[in-house]
Amino acid sequence: MNVNIDTNRQIVLDTETTGMNQFGAHYEGHCIIEIGAVEMINRRYTGRKLHLYMKPDRPVDPEAIKVHGITDEMLADKPDFTAVAQEFIDFIRGAELLIHNAPFDVGFMDYEFRKHHFNVKTDEICLVTDTLQLARQQYPGKRNSLDVLCDRLNIDNSKRTLHGALLDAEILGDVYLAMTGGQKNLFDDVENEKGINSTIQQTQSAVNFTQNLPVLTLTEDEIQAHQDYIKLINKKSKDNCLWVKRLNPALENRQTVH
Repeated sequence: MNVNIDTNRQIVLDTETTGMNQFGAHYEGHCIIEIGAVEMINRRYTGRKLHLYMKPDRPVDPEAIKVHGITDEMLADKPDFTAVAQEFIDFIRGAELLIHNAPFDVGFMDYEFRKHHFNVKTDEICLVTDTLQLARQQYPGKRNSLDVLCDRLNIDNSKRTLHGALLDAEILGDVYLAMTGGQKNLFDDVENEKGINSTIQQTQSAVNFTQNLPVLTLTEDEIQAHQDYIKLINKKSKDNCLWVKRLNPALENRQTVH
């Protein structure tokens, strides 16, 4: 399947599932129950998001509920994966996916695509970037969970009392931007324009202010007093007064009074 990948368009993605096996990997029998995805273009949030809940064909494991808080009762009236799969595929197609511990989520996604007979494989329609691997490269030998990265990078995750796909995707987007050169958001250009306009206005105000300043003319006595004081400074500095040499050349060659 030939798909043109636009790396300027990034989708930060997270999933929640009914559970996992004892080895921490996906396997047949467990299902995706929540998808959260946030779009960025040129490292700016666009405001486009995809948030889906799906009714699984098996109960949610009690241990998984402790992690994400999603119960069977909450999913009882939700569509199954088949009903939302095309919307999901259309949203991510051709983008770079940013996923923390990507093999886990992508493994589940590909399993669901196969299970529901969608002729799609994630890495054939998207470029997958594992932000966990990026963090391990940047912070070798350290813990790199999403919560740890938030603490390390001063990113607010106070709302993350439970795992949630959309909230985790939004937090991961901030973490990724911070790890890779700083955040930009939808309003950066507006703020920059405001800053430029403010600077121009301040400059114009300063110019107008100086143009309206009154000009005071020195009297002959004031001019003479200034020159006498310069002579005194030049004498005390043994003919090294810069005001004489640079600002008042007429006095520079004048012999100092002793």
